[in-house]
Amino acid sequence: MRKRFVTNLFFLLALNIIIKSFWILGVDRGVQNAVPASEYGLYFALLNFSFIFNILLDFGLTNYNNRLIAQHPQLLSKYLSQLVPIKFAMSIVFTIVVFIVAISLGYDVYALKLLGLLCLSQFFSSLLIYLRSNISGLLLFKTDSILSVLDRFIVIVLCSILLWSGLLKTEFKIEYFIYTQLFAYFITALVAFIICIKKAGFIKLRWNYPFIVKIIKDSYPYATLILLMAFYNKADGVMVERILDDGAEQAGVYASAFRLVDAVNMIAYLFSIILLPLFSRLIKNKDDVRPIIKVSFHLLLMLTVCFVALSQVYGYDLMHLMYNKHIEESSQVFRILSICFIPISMTYIFGTLLTANGSLKHLNIVAGLGMVLNISINLFLIPRFFALGAAYSSLIAQTITAIFQALIAIKIFKIKFVPLYALKIIFFVISLGITAFILKDITTQWAYNLIITSFAMVVLSFVFRIFSIKDILSLLKASKE
Repeated sequence: MRKRFVTNLFFLLALNIIIKSFWILGVDRGVQNAVPASEYGLYFALLNFSFIFNILLDFGLTNYNNRLIAQHPQLLSKYLSQLVPIKFAMSIVFTIVVFIVAISLGYDVYALKLLGLLCLSQFFSSLLIYLRSNISGLLLFKTDSILSVLDRFIVIVLCSILLWSGLLKTEFKIEYFIYTQLFAYFITALVAFIICIKKAGFIKLRWNYPFIVKIIKDSYPYATLILLMAFYNKADGVMVERILDDGAEQAGVYASAFRLVDAVNMIAYLFSIILLPLFSRLIKNKDDVRPIIKVSFHLLLMLTVCFVALSQVYGYDLMHLMYNKHIEESSQVFRILSICFIPISMTYIFGTLLTANGSLKHLNIVAGLGMVLNISINLFLIPRFFALGAAYSSLIAQTITAIFQALIAIKIFKIKFVPLYALKIIFFVISLGITAFILKDITTQWAYNLIITSFAMVVLSFVFRIFSIKDILSLLKASKE
């Protein structure tokens, strides 16, 4: 399992880094620079708003299905034939609820038009994620890895043509960005469906009411967890746009800072995609999960600490490189949001472990605490500090929930941390921070400083034995096997 985890993780990371780099630094950045901050801010707020109700499109089916198929792959045909019709029914409920709430919040006709397109995109995105849960549940990680970037690849091609080819005779509009994403989700979901059909054999889509009731009963703890997490992960942009007089513009500032953090968060999210079925299989077979936890924890620790240190030192330079407006404001927000990467990454390890174990009660209590904290702090800080207040709120909520999840996982799985090991981690983090600031002025080109600092941080990971030569050799051997 550890060999399979390492091999497929490297493939998944490599593929996503290549595609997502073009996505973040090219297309998404190009769109944000091509449209006014208020226009992108409205899109960002509406997108987050639709995400909050995404639970109505899924109701926890994806996590439930991924865990189930990983443990009982022979059930693929049965569940696929009956869950796909449910997904379509859920899309109707989702759209109705989203529009009722949006109208009650006072969104105008133009915003509702964008929201309608986003609802359709959300449906195809949710359908795609469900279909991929079957593929990863079968441990077909390479196939799932390709599907994880196919939609982004399609958007990159289409938006590149619209933004830079000169074929578009009018100014780029945010609607074009939404249309291309809608098309990409549809095509990728269709490809994923065909793959699932090939693995499941012939299926007959049918509506089975008793089966639906059973699935809802089994998956509602997952649904509750997703809903609570959506509130404290996605409410920030919505609250900024709704609370402030210049909310759309401030949401645009927040979106600019959030974009790069969200990009690296996707790398941590990729860990969870592989970890959930692996943890589920290991727990079912009563095997030790600690070796997988150690490998994933060390990989994410080095990645997160390096990113945070570089973000604190080169935050303004990165925002100036990516955007052409609100750079100073965005860099301040970015520095705070970058720290969130640490607790979010830990959540993707320990939260995934608890999900695989079925410890949904514990997770829901922690997520409920996170939601209350995030909304309460946002209501206090946003009117006073605008987008920066939302960043502080996110950091506080994410940190507290990550700590609680880690403590619960440590207790349940009897994970022991030797004091010397904890001390080593602390010194590693401090050393990385000091190194980043010392090397800041080594050359006049900040990009070179960033590369040199990154290399120095890798060296420090060996010095403090976060990684050793033995670890690297074993990883290379595992990847070859």
